[in-house]
Amino acid sequence: MRIFIGVKTRQLFNRVFVNPVAASAVRWWTAPSRLLCSSSVDRDKPRSSMLRHLTSKIKSTGPITVAEYMREVLTNPVMGYYVRNNMLGPEGDFITSPEISQIFGELVGVWIISEWMGAGRPKQLQLVELGPGKGSLAADIIRVLDQLRSVLGGALVSLHLVEVSPALSLLQAQNLTGERNREADSEDEPVYRHGETAAGLPVSWYRRLEDVPAGFSMFVAHEFFDALPIHKFQAGERRDHVEVCAEGGVIVQQLSRRIMEDGGAALIADYGHDGTKTDTFRGFKGHQLHDVLSSPGSADLTADVDFGFLRRMAGGDVACLGPVTQRTFLKNMGIDTRMQVLLRNCSDLSTRKQLVSSYDMLTNPEKMGERFHFFGLLHPSRLTKPRKTEGLKLEKKSPVQLPVAGFTELAFS
Repeated sequence: MRIFIGVKTRQLFNRVFVNPVAASAVRWWTAPSRLLCSSSVDRDKPRSSMLRHLTSKIKSTGPITVAEYMREVLTNPVMGYYVRNNMLGPEGDFITSPEISQIFGELVGVWIISEWMGAGRPKQLQLVELGPGKGSLAADIIRVLDQLRSVLGGALVSLHLVEVSPALSLLQAQNLTGERNREADSEDEPVYRHGETAAGLPVSWYRRLEDVPAGFSMFVAHEFFDALPIHKFQAGERRDHVEVCAEGGVIVQQLSRRIMEDGGAALIADYGHDGTKTDTFRGFKGHQLHDVLSSPGSADLTADVDFGFLRRMAGGDVACLGPVTQRTFLKNMGIDTRMQVLLRNCSDLSTRKQLVSSYDMLTNPEKMGERFHFFGLLHPSRLTKPRKTEGLKLEKKSPVQLPVAGFTELAFS
């Protein structure tokens, strides 16, 4: 179904994307995604300490599950892959959409503002990102929020980052706040780092989602659920693989409960399927596939997200949208219009080529376009048709519910 954008939504889009912007201001990257191989060298030495730790653990307590192996390898507080490494970017083991082009984060920022408007413009807006990587996505979203400060009015906006990696939290603090941040006085405090952006936006870091304060929140999880530990089972005579991410189910239930109690929405973007795949557990190192049991602690471990499972775990209280492909979501959000503006205002052939390359990486069905999906959780009132005004105040036109951007094909009237 094709739905036409109302005046307010169209103005919101125009203010961010249609106004001329210098192409030199756009961040882009042409390196391959996590799902594509490159010729990066295997630069890390085997993590013998992690191997010794796992060997000792198995000898002492017996066999461990795949989930326990994955949790130890990735998030062990001393030797874990995410705890010790800066794994993102061309020098790391994989690269994500926000690192390829800032347009990705800008469109997510517009989605957040659109859903905030659709929820009735609450006086509080908490942006909560799970696993924020280098902070690139948050930085792009914040820039959009700053551009639309007049739209936000007097709403109190704050940024809350859920991050278990000390190395990445330092990098995020540097990219988002510069020197305007400090660690908590005690390791036991829920907020282990405070800071503020150059514009004065408060930023807080947490190790757990449950430590983020209550309030109207827009949750963003980009390539977060794929790194959560999975249990693997074999069923039937053919011993078919079955993967279950119990921790992911718990987090979705937490998100659903918070959305129902405090309002807001959640946007989950990841590579995955709708219950159609079985054996997806794999490793990545230097942008190449890596044996999950080889040199534990030196490579990223991941598994495709089962969006059908997440939908079941969310329950019947919240409204679930998607999954839709990244290509569909970005095109619905207006990436084509944004690219036309950038190319129209760019005369440098090299920059134009790189812009087109980043666009192709994000939307090409053979690259990220159909391998990544977007999944949304909304308060049910968001999709309820507004009541008509009755009596003497009867309006000439019936109120129209703002369509959910990204999950609906939108067009300018």
